[in-house]
Amino acid sequence: MITNLHIGYIVSHYPHKVFGHDGGLGTSVYNLVEKLKKVDIKVSVFVYGQNEEFILEEENVVIYSLTNSKATFFKFYFNRKKIEKLINKVIEKKNIKIIEAPDWTGITAFMNFKIPLVIRFHGSDAYFCHLENRKQKTRNFLFEKLAINGAQAFISPTSFAGNVSKKLFKIKYKEIKTIHHGLELKKFTNNFALEYEKGLILYVGTLIRKKGVMELPEIFNKVRNILPHAKLILIGSDSHDIKTNSDSTWKLMQNQFKNEDLENVKYLGKIPYDEIQNYIKKANVCVFPSLAETFGMVTIEAMALQKAVVNSDIGWSKELIIDGESGFLVHPENHDLYAEKIIQLLKDNSLCLQIGKQARIRVEEKFDINKIVKRNIEFYQKTINQNK
Repeated sequence: MITNLHIGYIVSHYPHKVFGHDGGLGTSVYNLVEKLKKVDIKVSVFVYGQNEEFILEEENVVIYSLTNSKATFFKFYFNRKKIEKLINKVIEKKNIKIIEAPDWTGITAFMNFKIPLVIRFHGSDAYFCHLENRKQKTRNFLFEKLAINGAQAFISPTSFAGNVSKKLFKIKYKEIKTIHHGLELKKFTNNFALEYEKGLILYVGTLIRKKGVMELPEIFNKVRNILPHAKLILIGSDSHDIKTNSDSTWKLMQNQFKNEDLENVKYLGKIPYDEIQNYIKKANVCVFPSLAETFGMVTIEAMALQKAVVNSDIGWSKELIIDGESGFLVHPENHDLYAEKIIQLLKDNSLCLQIGKQARIRVEEKFDINKIVKRNIEFYQKTINQNK
């Protein structure tokens, strides 16, 4: 056992109140950090790309807000060297034992630390380009590959994401440990699972093509052909569409919906995180038709709140849900079957409740942060010992 364990995390987003809420990557790190500090492990969180620099000290956690380099040329390089310089000072001063970074954009490319570096496969650009079957910029791949070459160990939230990343980056001699993301389950309770709005379908997530949202207009049309009173609520940030170069995926979706269906669709945009739970509890069925994901935090959040979920059937999701037991798994491009599963749940109250109960049990078994944190600590300790 390593005493005085101090872990560093490099992130681009962090859902602390000083920054605002963030999606999956930031949330998963935040959940882990909040639990680590409760078991008396010191943590330093380095949040780069921010508008202002400050240091915030809390119980067992210090948050460093970092701005970008002011360099005009080779900003990608000087940004990384600026982060490296600050982190190495903190490593020496605070005795950080191990540091973790995400794979996205290869943020640790050109960085060197005197302690082990762990990269967690939250989803690299190479990974998403592979799943979406689109070409990656050579520079992006080189940065990510360089960062991965500099890491001593790897963690992946699903075996699927780890295996794909292993092949893409030709990782041969280093272990990729699968450790799922976790939830603090006491924060996700639904004491009124019998109370929901009949016919309400909910999607939570960024409106972006890779999340499968462009499949929803046709799926929803098929649902309303059978259940005309069904409603669809969409929650999440709008985004640029990489395929059409449109500045709004929501505008593209509006053009895809039938006019009569659009009357039953409500897009709420990005709302405060605390309010999202209320909409999940209110929903009859939650849908997550993503085409590219490494895990899916909001999926397990909905499951923890005892909601029947219709999810993608691609790789990662098979590690979250047992099809037909704790949710349904359907490829989002199979509009007929996807709609059929939604209709089945909307028509059958007892099935909805049964699936919801099994979903909660599944999350308690697989994604309890109290179990997950122990696996992370054991892996960090093992990596430190192997690199002494």
